[in-house]
Formats: sequence, structure tokens, C-alpha cells
Amino acid sequence: MIKAAQKPRVQAKNPLEIARRVLEIEADAVRGLIERLDQRFAAAVDLIDGRKGRVVVSGMGKSGHIARKIASTLASTGTPAYFVHPAEASHGDLGMITDGDVFIAISYSGTSEELLQIVPLVKRRGAKLIALTGKPDSALAREADVHLDAGVAQEACPHNLAPTASTTAALALGDALAVALLEKRGFSADDFARSHPRGQLPRQALIHVADVMRQGADVPRVHSGVSAIKAVAEMTRGRIGMTAVVAEAGRVRGIFTDGDLRRSLEKGADLARTPVDALMSEGPRTIRPEALAVEAVQIMERHKVNQLLVVDAQGALVGALNMHDLFRAKVI
Repeated sequence: MIKAAQKPRVQAKNPLEIARRVLEIEADAVRGLIERLDQRFAAAVDLIDGRKGRVVVSGMGKSGHIARKIASTLASTGTPAYFVHPAEASHGDLGMITDGDVFIAISYSGTSEELLQIVPLVKRRGAKLIALTGKPDSALAREADVHLDAGVAQEACPHNLAPTASTTAALALGDALAVALLEKRGFSADDFARSHPRGQLPRQALIHVADVMRQGADVPRVHSGVSAIKAVAEMTRGRIGMTAVVAEAGRVRGIFTDGDLRRSLEKGADLARTPVDALMSEGPRTIRPEALAVEAVQIMERHKVNQLLVVDAQGALVGALNMHDLFRAKVI
């Protein structure tokens, strides 16, 4: 028996080098979009924002997967949207598209037969058409009310065939649309949480400082002018590593922390004779009770502090919180 000649095995390239090349190509594809953004993008945002109906996103093959993701992102950020398969659309699903809708058609070549078949019907129903293609002179681009250019210099595939960089670019452009619409409407973290009732984000988005802060007798405080030793006693009682220093009407003048105490002892301060005002930190970081708890986390991390005083509109002390309070509330 004669054995068939085996092809010589090609030496595999370094996978790390391949990965870096792919990421560079795809990063370049996204960067290229920035240079080509123009008033057409703004027109697309205005068209979607001013619609009377919903946003319908469609595409075939890999573009269809990207279309599903874009529709999902739009919907979760306050723009009602859904995906329609172009092949299914011509078999009855066109009934979901109505006057006042905006139809986003995604096809890199701009020649997807399934999309081109339904575009006249979509426009006849009164929907506006946004085409997202890599070919500005394609049939789909010419039919569009607004065309968004998602062209790329090359695919990451070594044969320049498999949709890779082009799908990344389309996805990034869809994200840009969603975020631009989010910003234009003032879509808030609370709004986002209402669309994600089963996720972790609602906990972070809906918990306010007032929900987790210490109040009343649990907030350590001393009046301006008392001795530092009394401030130490109050700080010990409060057990959160600090005490607020307040003036008339409870307005915050400063904060006396464990760090202030250590620095005072290093300098040999007489805590019994020295007023707390001389040792406290003036102008402490504060937050309002109606602020989101995640904002408190951001302030603490940015300024590298573990406690925050909570004040009302007049600057009067109404509460306090530290990192442990936020951990217990599972905000972080």
C-alpha cells in the first residue's frame, strides 16, 4: 500500500505575536472611526432622539450578531430598541415596523440581499433608515436617510476575509450612538437600574447616602473650642476613627481623625489644654444625604479618606459614614 504524501507541517507563529497584531489592527479600526466622525453622526443621533416609535436594528450573519448587541445596548440605556432578522422580516416580521420607527441596517458591504429586499418596504411604512456600512457608495448607503461610515483598512484575519476588525468597528460605532443618546436625554444611574432589576448595578445605583449613613447619637461630634482630649473621648465612643467638630447650628467646622491624633502626639501636643480646633483638619470632605452611595465611594477613593461627613444644604451635620458602612451595604 502506498501512503499518501503528507504536507509538511507549517511552523506555528507565536500566539502572543498574533494576538498583539489582531488587537493593533482592531484598535486602529476603532481609532479610524474618530477621524471620520462628522455631522452625519449627529444627524443619526437627532433622528433617533426625535423618533415617535422605536429603533429597529437588523443585519445578517456576523453583522446580525452586532445588531443584536447594539439593540440591547440602546434598550438598556433608555432608547427602546429591538432586533429584527432581515430574512424573517420578509416573512411577516415587517409587521413590527411602523411609521415613526428608525431602522438601523448593518452590512459592511452594503449589499446584503436580505436587507436590500426589505429596505423599500421599511421606507414605505414611514420608518427612517440609518445605514451602517463600510462602503459609502454601496446600494444600502445610497438608500439611507443617514449613512454612517464604519469602513476599516483591513480585517484582523490574515486572509482579510473573516469579519473581525469590521465587526469591532461597527460595535464601537453602535456604542457611540447609545452613549450619545444617553447623554442627550440625561439618562441617569437610577434610570439604568430600573432596566436591570436583577443585576448588581441596581444596588449601587439606587442606594443613597441617607440609606447607609450613621445618624443621631451614632455620629461622633464635639463643639468647637472643646479640648482635644474630649474630642479623643468622643472619637473613641463613635468607633469610626473620627469626630466632627461643629459650630453654631451644627455647622461643620472641621474633622478630628485618628491621623490628626497621631500627628498631634508626635508633636508633643498637650491634649488636655489644646482646643480641638488647633489640631483638627479644616474643610473636610463632605457629601449630601441625597447623593448616591457610589459617589461617596468615588470621593473616598479619589481623596484617599475612609470617612465622610454628611451635611445638609446649610452645611449642618446630619450624618457620617465610612468604608465599612459601604461594605456592609454591599455598595462596594
